[in-house]
Amino acid sequence: MLDVVIIGAGQAGLSAAYYLARHGLIPERDFVVLDANNGPGGAWRHRWPSLTLGAAHSIHDLPGMKMGPADTDEPASAVVGRYYGRYEKTFGLPIHRPVNVLAVQPHDTNDGGVPGHTPGSPLMVATDRGEYLARLVINATGTWDKPHWPHYPGQETFSGRQLHTHDFRSAADFAGQRVLVVGAGTSAVQILLQLAAEGVETAWSTRRPPAFTTREFDPDWGRDVERRVNERTAAGLPPLSVVGVTGLPLIQLYQNGIAAGTLVSRGPLRRITPTAAVFEDGSGFPADTILWATGFRAALDHLAPLKLREPGGGLVMDGVKVVREPRLLLVGYGASASTLGANRAGRSAALAAIDQLSVPAPA
Repeated sequence: MLDVVIIGAGQAGLSAAYYLARHGLIPERDFVVLDANNGPGGAWRHRWPSLTLGAAHSIHDLPGMKMGPADTDEPASAVVGRYYGRYEKTFGLPIHRPVNVLAVQPHDTNDGGVPGHTPGSPLMVATDRGEYLARLVINATGTWDKPHWPHYPGQETFSGRQLHTHDFRSAADFAGQRVLVVGAGTSAVQILLQLAAEGVETAWSTRRPPAFTTREFDPDWGRDVERRVNERTAAGLPPLSVVGVTGLPLIQLYQNGIAAGTLVSRGPLRRITPTAAVFEDGSGFPADTILWATGFRAALDHLAPLKLREPGGGLVMDGVKVVREPRLLLVGYGASASTLGANRAGRSAALAAIDQLSVPAPA
């Protein structure tokens, strides 16, 4: 039996693995990291090729090793993939891939088949490559595998193409089309600008006015963002995206897009017809494609056997600790879903795990 199984080899998972090893746990003997991808890079390896390092959100260094200089014109997926791969090798992290986790559940059950929660009993991590028993599980699966598709009246009748940013690759794929982009986050803004650069006719729909801000993103701002996100997770409510709390920095590139009319929202959608979108003000936009830039949800389906969901739809969290299940630590959820919070969350989870493992299991 392992002391810890980490699920996910993105930034938070690698950070947790680094700190476990630094505090004396031995890779492969004491802990492993299970990753569903075919190679290193976490969610970054799936980003569209046109998302260059210079256009991406800040990529924070992993603990113990800086990324170093990189070509800002190179796809972020390639740069981060190399960096994460080098990191895994440098610190000898025990990455098992590709391994798809199917379920995490208590290893013990009572006579009624209801999962038990006997102190000291292990969790079983069921995968497509076998089962792992662990005293603790650090879940770092993030959100990439759970794209959010909202529903609007008439959506199923639309005769054109619908896709999520999860599946976006290149603005050139939409040459000669009319594209409706739905969503108010950074991905929507970046894709709209790329489409406009390719001469694509676009319209932008957001439920609320775009939250452009000139506020300086300083440490006080960061602490305020994390506090607001953590208030929800502590109450068992689904977390807001960190970007949804921060707003969009009004950089010169975005100001140019606003001036050109590209980054001007048409407002909320009312309904969708077979060939067009109809906005709340009654105006319409004939569309060939609808691109849903509507974010992601935490990828936690494999944790369903633990019955962690609260009536509000979320999980009650105390930092990285799941209140309902002391054998589970959760990173990449809530405030730690951001690149800024992932390293700290990974360290917190590793330290919490070390602390729990130092307590002898009951006889």
